[in-house]
Amino acid sequence: MKEIHKIFITGIGTEVGKTIVSAIFAQALKADYWKPIQCGDLQNSDTKKVSSMIQNEKSRFHPETYRLHHPLSPHAAARLENITLKKEKIQAPSTSNHLIIEGAGGLLVPLSERYTIADLIQTDYKVILVSRHYLGSINHTLLSLNYLKEINIAKIGLIFNGKAQSSTENIIREHCKFPLIGRLNEEDYLNITIIKNYANIWQKTILKWLENQS
Repeated sequence: MKEIHKIFITGIGTEVGKTIVSAIFAQALKADYWKPIQCGDLQNSDTKKVSSMIQNEKSRFHPETYRLHHPLSPHAAARLENITLKKEKIQAPSTSNHLIIEGAGGLLVPLSERYTIADLIQTDYKVILVSRHYLGSINHTLLSLNYLKEINIAKIGLIFNGKAQSSTENIIREHCKFPLIGRLNEEDYLNITIIKNYANIWQKTILKWLENQS
């Protein structure tokens, strides 16, 4: 019986490429996709974006647990809509397939006064951290990785988003020692073909990483 993997895609902040990386992983593994919380842009949600970017006969797209209308952090959007986000209600969908789980913003984005996005990461999940290059990204990346270690998450892989910057990437990898899974280039546009190309390029590395984490 094959091992079923749950892979949580998080990032060092907002707009760093989590949705694109989620699509690539879903295509590479023919995995299911689930976004627990969608804040804003409900007509063009991340679930819809991912489903439009991948093409295979196996992936399924599971409904969000919470769909909030305001493009704010989950706790703020929920407050405006008189909703209390309950962590115990956010349960991964039942599936016999691999599951890609996309977070919202970074690890410490609040769900409530008590919980953050990081509290959604279960001990059996593998975690991919997406790091986009900008001034301050080294600090944000290392803080995120250190926090994952603090909460006893060790099955971690890195994705760099942006043109290669050796001085940035080398210092991050020297400090964290986690494997680099792939690089997302600055693309003028994205479509099914481009996502498939990335999936094909990253697939062997993803599978090897998963094998090493088992």
